[in-house]
Amino acid sequence: MFDKLNQLKELKEILEKEKGEVEKEGIKVTINGKMEIEEIKLNSDLDLKKQESILKECFNEAMKKIQTKAVQKMFLK
Repeated sequence: MFDKLNQLKELKEILEKEKGEVEKEGIKVTINGKMEIEEIKLNSDLDLKKQESILKECFNEAMKKIQTKAVQKMFLK
């Protein structure tokens, strides 16, 4: 049981150090390992619908990057 708790604590520490950053068509999103948004940059040359769509893609991809990095660090140490 304590092994699982230690693994969860270790995973949390690993995640806190990670960042996911994605840029597409001039829109940039940076999310930290606590899943907090650190930065959003929009592209005013795109219409609102296009920006919303790309922004959603960027958020999802940035979160996946963080999750992938954490898993790699947990199992490849």
